[in-house]
Amino acid sequence: MARSASSKTDQPKTHGRRHPVDQMLPVPKLAVYGFQHVLAFYAGAVIVPILLASAIGLSEQQLIHLINADLFTCGIASIIQAQGFWKVGVRLPLLQGVTFTAVSPMIAIGMAAGGGTDGLLVIYGSVIVAGLATFLIAPWFGRLIKYFPPVVTGSVITIIGIALLPVGALDAVGGGAAKDPTNGRYLAYALGTLALIVIMQRIFRGFLATIAVLAGLVVGTLVAWALGDAHFDAVAGSAWVGVTSPFYFGLPKFSIAAIISMIVVMLITAVETTGDVFATGEIVDKKVGREDISRALRADGLATTLGGVLNSFPYTCFAENVGLVRLTRIKSRYVVVAAGVIMILLGMLPKAGAIVAGIPHPVLGGAALAMFATVAVVGIQTLSRVDFNDHRNIVIVGTSLGLAMLVTAQPDIAKAVPEWAQIILGSGITLGSLTAILLNILFHHVGKGRGAAVAGTPGHGEIRLNRVNEMSQEEFVAAFGQLFQGPVWAAENAYTRRPYADTQALRRAFQDALFGATPEQQRDLMTHYPALGSAAVAEGETGQMSARDQATVGLTRLADEDSDEFLRVTGEYERKFGFPLIVCVRDMHSREEILHQGEIRLHNSPAQEHAAALIEIAKIASHRFDDLVAGANPIHAARLQRFENL
Repeated sequence: MARSASSKTDQPKTHGRRHPVDQMLPVPKLAVYGFQHVLAFYAGAVIVPILLASAIGLSEQQLIHLINADLFTCGIASIIQAQGFWKVGVRLPLLQGVTFTAVSPMIAIGMAAGGGTDGLLVIYGSVIVAGLATFLIAPWFGRLIKYFPPVVTGSVITIIGIALLPVGALDAVGGGAAKDPTNGRYLAYALGTLALIVIMQRIFRGFLATIAVLAGLVVGTLVAWALGDAHFDAVAGSAWVGVTSPFYFGLPKFSIAAIISMIVVMLITAVETTGDVFATGEIVDKKVGREDISRALRADGLATTLGGVLNSFPYTCFAENVGLVRLTRIKSRYVVVAAGVIMILLGMLPKAGAIVAGIPHPVLGGAALAMFATVAVVGIQTLSRVDFNDHRNIVIVGTSLGLAMLVTAQPDIAKAVPEWAQIILGSGITLGSLTAILLNILFHHVGKGRGAAVAGTPGHGEIRLNRVNEMSQEEFVAAFGQLFQGPVWAAENAYTRRPYADTQALRRAFQDALFGATPEQQRDLMTHYPALGSAAVAEGETGQMSARDQATVGLTRLADEDSDEFLRVTGEYERKFGFPLIVCVRDMHSREEILHQGEIRLHNSPAQEHAAALIEIAKIASHRFDDLVAGANPIHAARLQRFENL
């Protein structure tokens, strides 16, 4: 009843506002925020062509063209991903960049073809075909979203953030051939840039706080230039205009072995893209579904094909800029569209690109440390929704994180395996992501197990359905009393329905106990549910279950203005009806939708709200039941149900 009060047609009009992701900012702000993304992204964008050109023996002029082509195509790819059209583009603030996963395979392909331009043409042939393959398999890959519950996505996001930190650290000490950890000036530039970002975040609010990274990069570069450590000599030698043309180096050549290698790279990259999409969805508080993953991968595929045509390389969502979205809290996807336009212009204006290239590595490193660490924090937030009472999840997270750090800390370990395996062991992000996915399938999807895993405590094993039928009443209430808030009479009444033929019968016993109670019992139960968005829930005072429920839509991390709005609506509701506003938030898509439902229900009669609250309590209990029977058959965990029902 209460759920139907808020129809799907009402959702986009919640409070007459668009989701922050879809809000168009004023042009001056778009330009500034977009330029901030470009500065944060630039070093990572150009490193792939630099590494490739050096490895396969391209000339300096050819390298300059590769960099211009890379920036030009990055801009187009980012606009496709953020703006979107038809079923292409995820429409989130995700910047596109050349994937680091492809570096080693592309060098191997280029060298096998003789290096130089000949090798480059074979690389482009494999990139074009791999891009088309990614575009075509995107819908099927999207169906695999049920294999990406929070234990996987949280692990992948955390791994991405931690594995990128050494990249920022390398820049902080000079980067590449200029690396010198003992150089005090490098350290001062890096720490000074980081300190300025932190100070601006602490002191300022609003616009100035959101451009802290940009200010850190600009101020750091100016200080380095004044001290003679930033050089812009390349600006004078660069042309004013330089437009890349399709197949500039010649028509692509196609090799079966090269194509297969690049398709494998794109499949691995699809895993990383999935993690980045989930991370961004978490940051901007927008639900990510199966179709979103398909749209993102179609954009990857289309951009990669364009890369092969426009003399660039395979594209993926750039994790570096995910951290910037979280740090600045600017959620509009049109900021990335603006960044895309700026990159296209930079790709056509080599002089402008040369100015950006003059930012010293230590300054970039200081900003990168803040952004990459923020990505890891987003992963930790996602992992906070994982049930670590289930030892299987501990194994999944611990093993994937451990292997990712092994490769990140000891990159030469890839040389100990055959060349085909170096694609996987050459990247901590790749190895860790694949490990998390495969272990999740092994532990949660393969085999029938030993019965329904109903509840458990670390180190004490799991309680299974046949054991439930043998429980004493005290044991039963201890295990299942948490399905409801406060009184345990529902669990006590359900206990009398033993034995249970299956987990569905156990579920029905709790439903019958709830709806068969007296109105006085039901009313008393309602008063024990915590207020939505309350500090008591966020601080864990109301129990793990209620905190987990409300965390699914971010009610445990409300901003001050959002908290005030929830306080107003829930306060009015409780004053009118005498019990808290009860909503099964796991069935909601956003905080705005919850508030909208609360506003509507304020106009109902007390009798209708009594019935509506009971229905919401039953929904909440059903989700909690699914959490407790995470390994049961035929019931799946609630997190998997949410993916499968998309």
